Amino acid sequence: MKKLFFVFALVFVASFANAQGVIKFKSESHDFGKIEEGVVATHVFEFTNTGTAPVVISNASPSCGCTTPDWTKEPVMPGKTGKVTAAFSSAGRPGGFSKTVTVISNAETPQIVLSFKGEVVPKGTVIEAPAPAKAPAKKKSTK
Repeated sequence: MKKLFFVFALVFVASFANAQGVIKFKSESHDFGKIEEGVVATHVFEFTNTGTAPVVISNASPSCGCTTPDWTKEPVMPGKTGKVTAAFSSAGRPGGFSKTVTVISNAETPQIVLSFKGEVVPKGTVIEAPAPAKAPAKKKSTK
């Protein structure tokens, strides 16, 4: 009986030792396109914990001082969602930019790099919206 209890306890402990959180981002990159100088461009990177244990983000480190990250501070339970927000200050930074935020957590992949890019245009520049995607042309019936 003691041996059976010991084996059961060992299997029980081993199952928890293999429990691991897994962060799955909807997207790990974002393109702001053109933004006007002086604007703080913000993007929310959403993720789901697809693992079997809670995920805790301990830090989100930006590649430079012009980017401010924020993240879900409480544990993200399996099946639940969290977010990492990146805010880029474009003041005094005309031209193209490419930045990253490195996310550190207790997940299966402990370090994930999120990236974003865009182009800062001078204040007062007219920024055209991208053209909407056109639907494919319908073929005419040849009956």
